[in-house]
Amino acid sequence: MKETLQYLFEGNTLTREEAKAALTGVGKGLYSEAEFAAFLTVFKMRPLQSEELGGFRDAMVELSKKVDLSDYNAIDIVGTGGDGKNTFNISTLSCFVVAGAGVNVTKHGNYAATSNSGSSNVLEFLGYEFSNETDKLKSDLEKGGFCFLHAPLFHPAMKHIAPVRRALKVPTFFNILGPMINPSEPKYQLLGVNNSLNFDYYKNVYKTLNVNFAIVNSVDGYDEISLTADTHFATKSEDKLVSASEFGMQQLEPEKLYGGESVEDAAKIFIDVLKGKGTTEQTNVVLANAAVGLHVVFPDKTLIECVEMARESLLSGNALKKMEAVTNKSF
Repeated sequence: MKETLQYLFEGNTLTREEAKAALTGVGKGLYSEAEFAAFLTVFKMRPLQSEELGGFRDAMVELSKKVDLSDYNAIDIVGTGGDGKNTFNISTLSCFVVAGAGVNVTKHGNYAATSNSGSSNVLEFLGYEFSNETDKLKSDLEKGGFCFLHAPLFHPAMKHIAPVRRALKVPTFFNILGPMINPSEPKYQLLGVNNSLNFDYYKNVYKTLNVNFAIVNSVDGYDEISLTADTHFATKSEDKLVSASEFGMQQLEPEKLYGGESVEDAAKIFIDVLKGKGTTEQTNVVLANAAVGLHVVFPDKTLIECVEMARESLLSGNALKKMEAVTNKSF
């Protein structure tokens, strides 16, 4: 690490392999907390490079507790967070709508970092049981077309990383790494990022991976399709702006996406939407995100066709049934 730090302090950048090797050493506990803190600080002082982010992603995936769910041809719908918008759990709700449309979902997530309710918060509150046991995850997929990979159960390297992050108290590249390091490595991924710089990082990394992906960033700063402004949208073959009208919807006001003051508030919105009792704005933003997820899996379908698939999942009660199946509860 001493040589790596000296190299970085001289203004150099790391190749993907060098970045992977450095973070692998950190994840195995080979370096002191002071060395790791110095390493993190480098990437606060200058822009991260896509090659470096790709290497950090490779290290965390390799260090994770792997779970083979490849038979399920699943998708993950997940955002970086950090947009400071305190929305309700749009991505997680979209997962159940996608599952209700017949596509398996292996979602990776964690407790909230910047909002009142992250995916882990709301799912735990609603009775979903976290596990890293393959049999349990497969059972959830069989019953409900959905399973949740609660990040702390799958990333043992974090025991060396988390104390330094907590001590530093500033955002680091780990704040954008989460969506990239799903230990089941699903073949389909819809990834939301919170700004244009991270959008470019993600696009550059994902073009090197064998994944069918879409990356989205609302131009007014949401890490998902917010319908409050145009959305920057990229796949392996496309890079464009998408407006609310392309989903057959109206643009909406940001306050309509407010997630409340507590996990209880977020959970109420969650169940209301699944029961078809959400507001038009809440429902539409979930349908739009679910539609892009479905478009990743079914690229021959138009966005409008995918919105209709999502709407059928929600209005038929299928999305709610998936939620009830994996929580063993009636709502």
